[in-house]
Amino acid sequence: MELLRVVEARLRKVVEICEQQYGFMPRKSTTDAIFALRILMEKYRDGQRELHCVFVDLEKAYDRVPREELWYCMRKSGVAEKYVRVVQDMYERSRTVVRCAVGQTEEFKVEVGLHQGSALSPFLFAMVMDQLSEEVRQESPWTMMFADDIVICSESREQVEENLERWRFALERRGMKVSRSKTEYMCVNEREGSGTVRLQGEEVKKVQEFKYLGSTVQSNGECGKEVKNICFILVMEQVPQGTSQMHESHLKYLSCKYKSSLKSLS
Repeated sequence: MELLRVVEARLRKVVEICEQQYGFMPRKSTTDAIFALRILMEKYRDGQRELHCVFVDLEKAYDRVPREELWYCMRKSGVAEKYVRVVQDMYERSRTVVRCAVGQTEEFKVEVGLHQGSALSPFLFAMVMDQLSEEVRQESPWTMMFADDIVICSESREQVEENLERWRFALERRGMKVSRSKTEYMCVNEREGSGTVRLQGEEVKKVQEFKYLGSTVQSNGECGKEVKNICFILVMEQVPQGTSQMHESHLKYLSCKYKSSLKSLS
């Protein structure tokens, strides 16, 4: 584990990750990505203009990274060959078994994907995504990534559809896979008949709200559900340990108190 952290620290010194990547980056967090998206949505809502957002889901992102692609991305990012060889050695020696009802298989070599639970894997993945998206990403907040969570925004449905296809091509030609069933589209401040988005002829699921990095964003630009969620969490923090229930009137009182506090801050 200590060796992995040393290697990670060395890589971070020489590799510059794009500003659109918020995941596992110094001085960045989910809060920053959520805030940037909400500010953009609020701007278009206030201007009574449509904003089209596609939330891209990658299938088993860590497990799909081809090893040769990883070595290529490391070298292209400016990583010294000695560190490329160190990481290669870690991966060349990786073995696993599959356990099932009748026992387990013989040990076999793992030849694709990043190591799950490794301290080094998040930064390696960020490096891969940085290189794969180099030709297709736009400035933040029009494109934002948090590890494998990607959001693409545009002023028009046609443009966001075109950008989605460009992302799909850039990712899938290098071994990644965009999930057709979990990728979702949302239009903020939608006018009637604005339509939906398609990916390779298949209609992308259109939603009125989306759970982005744990925060619920809504197509009407409001944050009522998020306020309720925050109030519930704050209320439950008042429950003494070992207590399964609170008096209903006390719950209502605490809920109203926190809602009033939040309104006074807005």
